[in-house]
Order: sequence, then C-alpha cells, then structure tokens
Amino acid sequence: MLDQLDMFRCALLVIAALGIGFSKSGFQGVGMIHVIIFAYLFGARDATGVLLPLLIVGDVCAICYFGKQAQWKHIRRLLPPTLIGVVVGWLLMKQLNEAVFKPLVGTIILTLTCIQTVRMWRPNWFDKFPHEKWFAWSLGFLVGLTTMLANAAGPVMALYLLAVSLPKLELVGTSAWFFLVINVLKVPFSFNMGLITPETLTLNLIFAPAVLPGMWIGRWLIQRVPQRVFDSLLLALTAIAALRLIAF
Repeated sequence: MLDQLDMFRCALLVIAALGIGFSKSGFQGVGMIHVIIFAYLFGARDATGVLLPLLIVGDVCAICYFGKQAQWKHIRRLLPPTLIGVVVGWLLMKQLNEAVFKPLVGTIILTLTCIQTVRMWRPNWFDKFPHEKWFAWSLGFLVGLTTMLANAAGPVMALYLLAVSLPKLELVGTSAWFFLVINVLKVPFSFNMGLITPETLTLNLIFAPAVLPGMWIGRWLIQRVPQRVFDSLLLALTAIAALRLIAF
C-alpha cells in the first residue's frame, strides 16, 4: 500500500485529510470528497477501514473546538437505532451490491433534503416530523448503515440536526461527539474484516497532521457564516453528496 503511493496519490490523500478536518467543522456535505478520494485510491470496501482512524482524529479535533456545545439529548436519542444500523451494515458488507445501495441511499437523502428545504421557507409544514420517534429511528438507522458501509453518514446526520433546528455551533458539537462514539465502536468491526491493519495505521499516522489545517479553515469560516446561510449551504452540500451517490 505505502510503496504504491506516488506524488499524485500523496497529494490526493493530503486533500482528503484537509477535507476531513473541514467537514468535521460543520460542513458535512464536503465529507463526500474524502470518501470519493479514498474509494478511488483503495477501493470502496477497503477505503472504509483506511479512512476510519482519520475520521476519529477529525472527531477529536472537532470536540476540542466545539464539544462544549453538544446537545446530548439528541445523541442519546439517535444512538440505539444507529448502533442497529452499524451491525446490519457490518453483516451486509460482504454481500451487498453497492450498485443498488448507493442510489437508494442517495435518493433517500435527496428526498429528505428537499423536505428540509421546504421547511426552511414554510416552517409550519412537516413541523411535527423531527420530534416524532419514528423520524429519529429512521434517520438513526440510516446513519448507522451508511457510516458502516461507506463512511458517508455526515449528510444524513446533518439533515436530522437541521430538522430539529439546532444552532450551527451546537450542531457541530453534537455531531462531533456522536460520530466519535460511533466511529470508535466501528473499529472492532473493521478489524474483524481485515480493513484496519498495521500498514493502514502507518498511512494514517503520516497523513493525520493534514486534518488540522482543514479544521482551522472550517472553524474560521463557520464563525463568520450567518445561521441562515450556514443552513442553506449545508443543505446544498448534502444535496450534492446525494446526487453523487445516485449518479455513481
């Protein structure tokens, strides 16, 4: 793995690590950038294990900056269905047809994005949905499934936190703690499938420092973006991520 990294591939990995830091600062739709790069370099399945430790580094950095803003009631609400989704995703990884799964998830995310966009302009529409138990369990399960299968759950989580109207800094802090818990719990599953090895961990150590500049840039930007603009930008990035899943 390491002996196959030329300058071009190393540059792509630096960009991916920067993207991890940036997405963990709140712009979660950008997370599809590093997912795509790692899948291109290592293959969709193997990339999930290579990427996971770097995501944990990003989660820890995000907690250092935004962790005090977390709303734990939402974390507790989503954890049970998310854990079920992780286990189901683990069981499916060896037999799932990605050609079917990716467009399906993308369509679901795009539909939810459209609903949330309508809610931004018509607050009374679908007003009760985000507070219903079925809504949290449906999105929580989808978060667990997509994070296990593709490390692509950021847009789904963003939709839920936008739907319950969290301010931007609370959204980032809640997401950071939530994904740290989930990503750490995913590590044994990835080890079990041979997706995390000493060689992949060595690669993680080499490129982990590039996560920090991405986090600094995102932190600087999020403190200067108005709430309405932030919500709109996050929805736009989520829609792009969904279209990426549908189209490819």
